[in-house]
Amino acid sequence: MSSSKYDVVIIGSGAGGGATAWALSKKGFKVLVLEAGPHYIPEQDYKLHTPLWEKPFPHKRNIQKSYQVSQLQALDSRWDHLRSWNHLNGRLNPTNRRVSYGYHHVKGVGGSSLHFTGEAHRLNPQAMKMFSDFGVAADWPMTYQDLEPYYTLAEGVVGVAGPNSDPYRPRSSPYPETAHPLSHASKILKQGFNKLGLGITENSLAVLSSPRQERLNCNYCGGCLRGCPRRDKGSIDVTYLSKALKTGNCEIRSNCSVKQVESDTNDTIKGVHYKEAGTLKFISAPILIIACGAIETPRLLLASSDSRSPNGLSNESGQVGQNFMETLLWTSNGLHPDALGSHRGLPVDSICWDFNAPDAIPGVIGGCRFGPSLAESDLVGPISYATRVTSGWGKAHKQKMRESFGHALSVTGICESLPNKATHITLSSARDADGMPLAKISSLVDLMAIKRLEFMAKKCRDILTASGVTNIFEEFSSYDIFSSTHVSGTCRMGANPETSVVDPWCRSHRWQNLYIVDSSVFPSSGGGESPGLTIQALALRTADNIAASRQA
Repeated sequence: MSSSKYDVVIIGSGAGGGATAWALSKKGFKVLVLEAGPHYIPEQDYKLHTPLWEKPFPHKRNIQKSYQVSQLQALDSRWDHLRSWNHLNGRLNPTNRRVSYGYHHVKGVGGSSLHFTGEAHRLNPQAMKMFSDFGVAADWPMTYQDLEPYYTLAEGVVGVAGPNSDPYRPRSSPYPETAHPLSHASKILKQGFNKLGLGITENSLAVLSSPRQERLNCNYCGGCLRGCPRRDKGSIDVTYLSKALKTGNCEIRSNCSVKQVESDTNDTIKGVHYKEAGTLKFISAPILIIACGAIETPRLLLASSDSRSPNGLSNESGQVGQNFMETLLWTSNGLHPDALGSHRGLPVDSICWDFNAPDAIPGVIGGCRFGPSLAESDLVGPISYATRVTSGWGKAHKQKMRESFGHALSVTGICESLPNKATHITLSSARDADGMPLAKISSLVDLMAIKRLEFMAKKCRDILTASGVTNIFEEFSSYDIFSSTHVSGTCRMGANPETSVVDPWCRSHRWQNLYIVDSSVFPSSGGGESPGLTIQALALRTADNIAASRQA
């Protein structure tokens, strides 16, 4: 495929880049995808069938070298009950300031979907009008009904399994896959939820409950976060990108790190400079789509400043890097007196949406959701039990392991993250090996966020107690530890060029052939929804608009 014949260049191969690559290549566009990370071969790279199964996701690229985290806020003794701790090791953060555990993502073909748990959520329609209804964040410049057909399309491509009804998110058709059965441990948790008068239902997951071509159905091993060797999890590489390649119109170049976007006259983008195998290269881009995520996308735009854009590319509003929204969560882990076999089953097979609406938590703006979190807490194997659950040594330790393994229950709450002036992405004075400035993450957990965390902490503890847990041995909190997977908001989408970076079709307000299709365009985060499916829906909608523009 000749580089002169590409109609579209896409930077990033995760949810936004992969979905757009498929949607445009099947419409006849010649598409090039540039991905900074390598290819992963599920059957070879994911070791769940070997004695090495309990090791973390097998990163092939150092994910920490592209960003720094600024010094975080001082901690207040008023909120000591929201500190992270473990019964063997004490406080997980022993300092008097919030510390960073990092931004957790994957550099690779398929992006962070390679190690996600498969959660595939639609956004609550009420979360799309946060400014109009509550005076915070910003409104989405579209309605839920505008996105609904694209949600349906995305669910079909990745194979989402879900419940028969969803009272919070109207649907035009059923989920394409039957909901997964709850594990025994999740059934015990459900009893606890119900005792408290809380509803809980099967989670919507991009995990096959029945086999498809080239993809098996789930075997409930619980190893989703370590990569899925069976391909039953609907990661972007085995769904959208696989389909895109089959069109014959898509090429994927892995290990290609984009360093700068070059602008041209007449408010257009000329192309991108990228590094491949140690060599700096340039490729022209009739249409450029950036899909690097809410930290790497603003980094690239700010690093691409020139005489036409002295403050950063597409930053005429000054909003690139602003409005950063991070993962805010609370987790409580405890031991149940009965042997539950809780290391087995899908990691997040059930979910409670009772407090998902923006006004569902009394006295607080911004909702949340609750669900099981054993896999996210890494409590599915003996190593974690040996180091975090049981104490002692030798024979006594072995006996405690036998008595505790499979007894753990875990509940997590994830809540709305609202923008504040102190939480943003800028460029650091430090640079990577190629001389590109690192992204600098600044974060502040403000009072409203603390109140959401406090609400979730009490609910998680109450749910475990109602489920029969007699010993809570560990809790993790975003109050004293920055640790994010779901990040958004740094290139806000909106109708007003003075307050946003891209328009309702994800096109730059100024640059006519530049689009952004990742979570950085989100005006609000939602009350705990996983962002992947919404990114895909936005990308598919943008692709339709690009195709319609060419035909006009």
